[in-house]
Amino acid sequence: MAAINTLREKGGKIIVILIGFSIVAFVGADLLGPNSSLLGNSKTHVGEIAGTKISYQDFIAKQNEIEYNWTQSNRRTPTSNDQIGIRNVTWDALIAEYAFKNEFDAIGIDVTDDEIKDMVQGDNISPEIRQAFTDPQTGAFNEEQVLQYLSSLVEGTQEQRKNWANFEKNLADGRVRLKFDNLIIKTNYATEAEARFKYKTESNTAEINFLYVPFLNMADSGITVTDSELQSYLSNNENDYQKEESKTIEYVSFDVVPSAGDTALVIEEIQRMKEALINTDNDSTYAVVNSDATDAFRAYTPGQLPAVFQADNVAMGQGTFVGPVVENGSYSIYKVASMAPSDTYSARASHILFKWASDSDADKAKAKSEARGVLRQIRNGADFAEMARIHGTDGTANKGGDLGWFSDGAMVAEFQDAVYGAKRKGVLADVVESQFGYHIIDVTETKTNVVYKIAKVSLEIFVSDETRNKYFRQAEGFALDASNIEEFKKTADEKGLTIRTAANVGKNDRRISGITEGRNIVYWAFNSGSVGDVSDVFEIDDQYVVAVITSEQEKGVAALETVRIEVTDKVKNQKKAKIITDKLSKLSGSLDEMAAGYGEGANVYNMPALKLSSNSLRSVGLAPEAVGVAFSMENGEVTKPFAVDNGVLIIEMVNKLEAPEISDYESYRTQLLQQKQGRLAYNTDQAVRDLAEIKDDRYKFF
Repeated sequence: MAAINTLREKGGKIIVILIGFSIVAFVGADLLGPNSSLLGNSKTHVGEIAGTKISYQDFIAKQNEIEYNWTQSNRRTPTSNDQIGIRNVTWDALIAEYAFKNEFDAIGIDVTDDEIKDMVQGDNISPEIRQAFTDPQTGAFNEEQVLQYLSSLVEGTQEQRKNWANFEKNLADGRVRLKFDNLIIKTNYATEAEARFKYKTESNTAEINFLYVPFLNMADSGITVTDSELQSYLSNNENDYQKEESKTIEYVSFDVVPSAGDTALVIEEIQRMKEALINTDNDSTYAVVNSDATDAFRAYTPGQLPAVFQADNVAMGQGTFVGPVVENGSYSIYKVASMAPSDTYSARASHILFKWASDSDADKAKAKSEARGVLRQIRNGADFAEMARIHGTDGTANKGGDLGWFSDGAMVAEFQDAVYGAKRKGVLADVVESQFGYHIIDVTETKTNVVYKIAKVSLEIFVSDETRNKYFRQAEGFALDASNIEEFKKTADEKGLTIRTAANVGKNDRRISGITEGRNIVYWAFNSGSVGDVSDVFEIDDQYVVAVITSEQEKGVAALETVRIEVTDKVKNQKKAKIITDKLSKLSGSLDEMAAGYGEGANVYNMPALKLSSNSLRSVGLAPEAVGVAFSMENGEVTKPFAVDNGVLIIEMVNKLEAPEISDYESYRTQLLQQKQGRLAYNTDQAVRDLAEIKDDRYKFF
């Protein structure tokens, strides 16, 4: 009682203190959150483009513009996956605004008000306007609707007018970029000398013989490498091993699945509903109100019936009841509410098709005779499905000839008439001719126009809070026991948990190996995690995940451990190349004689028409340097042994044929120009982005 009186007397003060604490916590969270100015620029900017810092607020403002335009064009609210794409489009729009603006200003490109008007309501309607004001029913662009919308803006809200202004600005930005790209394209050219060179590379040929010893022929076990050799190779080939910033994450997962008790509760409930559905006169309402499924009550033709009704032991009729059955993680019960005729007929059949070799009477007679021969075997007891697999000539053969259900017009007239005309199920007495050949037909379900209305009640086999908490406690206990990498692996081993690895995870990645939506893990790893840190428990879909960061790669040259296997292969191949080259250098005679002298693994090949435009050799694979060497040789010349990526070569030039000069190289110049223009927009975009020195820090916010 004393405690209660104390609370009565001091309750007001306590409430005031709690409210005050809540306000401080709220304000503190705002001030110290990712967008707080008190934490410095690194926490308030999503990146930098061409020297301009992009604030979080500016990014969101631009994203809202893009999202508005997206919603207008797609006529729906974007999903979470759509939002990811919208954020990427937003970033590209900001790059276009800041990185490309300097280039546009330097050469004086702009878009006038008259051009905008022409794009919105003139002769050159923009694709965005056309999409937004196209009737989805007819597919026709409605110009009148555009004018009505523009008129409505006068009386519209300020927000609507602002959004439209932003939309027009985006149209202008797109048009100015198009002008820029077209200007670059128009400055592109190909000279006659380039055209002539293209002609020569595609037309000059050479016949060569070459001796080839692949590195794979020599066992790795006989080649040893040291870490210092690996590091030296890496240092000498830094440009080949440039990496973006990444981290390697290992994780364990606890799958959250219904317990036996959870399942029992669902079974108990579905049994109760079974009795109710059997006895109710209002099947549709009961199903719609009580089912977790979206198809609680609908009409089915025989070919559309749920799989549970396809069994031979199910006798279809009004009131027929099936279930409970387990389907896609739910218990389901079905009741046939009614059966009624419709205007559309359907039937089911299997067939074996015999095609004729030609339209000649002889070939048709041969195909018909063969079909009738197989038909006799079937009528004498042979299995239809097995005969279809042996003799069928279309895509149904591997399904025993089954065509499934088909409705009016789905088959050619001769076939449909034969099946629809059957009075009973079974194999037809004679073969049926159609434009495709001769058919042996087994009518598996005769013609019907019945439509079934079926009520379906499904209850998802859910995970109870008690079960979910049990798995969470397991995951939480694991995280508490594993405070570093060693303990993480030891604890996983003790608990029999599988450790999965997500290597080379980038800061903007959303998926990691084995987890479709792993953005929360990536966000933790790059914003608060360091090597050796073990995460708290992440709840992702129907699993709890605990992760540890095992290594990280800074932007620049790859750390040796992250490319050890690849670099080891390269260094071993270098050593193999020296051994093979030294051995071949001591041999003499023809290529065949040298191959015999070398022994196992050395083979001689011939290429009668090698072209300079080629980049590979027969049995060698990619070897552009070898093609270049070959075309630098004179007839009869033989090279010394030299290494390529996959082995060691000796090339003998048999005969080099120089293509004759032609009077006109214009077609080659046109091809060159098209090739250049096809790459130009992309190359220009990449060049401007590189010059802008873009820094993307979106990973700190999203």
